[in-house]
Order: sequence, then C-alpha cells, then structure tokens
Amino acid sequence: MSDTYRVAHLDDLDRIPVDGGQEFSLTWLPVRRSLGIRAFGTNAFVAESAGDHVVEPHTELGAEHEELYFVARGRATFTLGEETVDAPAGTYVFLPDPAIRREAVAAEPGTTVLSFGSPAAGSYEVSAWEWTFRAAAVRYSNPAAARAILDDGLRVRPEAGSLHYELACLDALSGDHEAALAALSEAVQLRPETAAWAYDDEDLASIHDDPRFVSLTTRNS
Repeated sequence: MSDTYRVAHLDDLDRIPVDGGQEFSLTWLPVRRSLGIRAFGTNAFVAESAGDHVVEPHTELGAEHEELYFVARGRATFTLGEETVDAPAGTYVFLPDPAIRREAVAAEPGTTVLSFGSPAAGSYEVSAWEWTFRAAAVRYSNPAAARAILDDGLRVRPEAGSLHYELACLDALSGDHEAALAALSEAVQLRPETAAWAYDDEDLASIHDDPRFVSLTTRNS
C-alpha cells in the first residue's frame, strides 16, 4: 500500500453482518475505514439473496448528510419517503434532504450498493454507526473486542447516543446491571429514540424489570 494512493477491490474487503432485528439485516463492507478516508463517508453493502437490505431504513437527521448511492451490481428497489424507485446496475440515487427516510432491498442476489455521504455545510465526522455495527457483529463472540471498539468510538464521538446504547447492551449481557442502566440513561438523554429501541431489546432483558429501566423507557418511548 502506497503512502500516495490506496487501492482495494470490493471482493477483498471485510464483510460485516449487521443484524437490525426484525427491521433489517445486511452485509456491510467498511470502505471508508479500510482506505482511511477522512473527508467523507463511503461504504458498500452486498446482498446474498433477493430481498436482503442493501440500505438500512434511516434518515440522516442529526448527521445532516447528503447521501449518494450507486448500484454497482445487480438491481435494488429503493423506498424514498413514500416513493419507490427501481434501480438496476449503473443507477445513481442522490438524497440532498437528510429528513427523507430511505432504504433499499436487493431485487437480485449479489446486488451491491455503494454509498457516499458528507454534510453539505461543515466538516465531515465519522458516523457513530461505524463503531456500533462493528461492535454488534462481535458482541456475543468476542465481548472484549466489542468493548474496545466502543471505547474507541466513545473517545471520538462521546456525544453519540447510539454508542452508549450499544455499551448498555454489552454491559447487560455481561451481568453488570448498574453499568448497563447508567449507559442506557446516557443514551436516552443524548438520543431519546433509544428508549424505544430498549423497550423490547432482548440484549437488555436482564434489566427489563428494574424500575429505573421502566422509568427510562416509559417516559421517553
């Protein structure tokens, strides 16, 4: 790898499974992190089967990113707000409005979608989900590695509620209920919608009956 340029092939990048529960599942290829890009976000998502997500349901509110998607292989179906867009290979989909809810599913096996994003104004910050997706992928198999990933994320993005939420899940699974409740409280304060995530999250099952958990999720859900 040269100091003046970096080269990577899609098929050689790490493939990280992302489990979004009943809402989505996808396979993430961490392009930005693999190449060390700092100016903008860019990643890839690949579907093993038709019907798999290649863009998770989300908005860019908070990050305020403009996003550009490119269908590199296969065919995807995008849902953009209330509209549906058929996107065969070679199609660009640009979303300048961060508030539009977006998602995409593969219409063919092997569909691969590339994503690019950055704020229209201001400087780019690495999105917190890059750490949460990586940590969640090893949450059960290697909790120590998951914790190290989250510690790194919180060093860079201490204000990211999703990172505190992921830490709460990890603490609850390890049996440290006090730490889990403290992390969850911080998550809800920073990102109130995490209260709704927590309400029926099985990773937090060990603290579901604690009155403090009930108060957090009832008051903020």
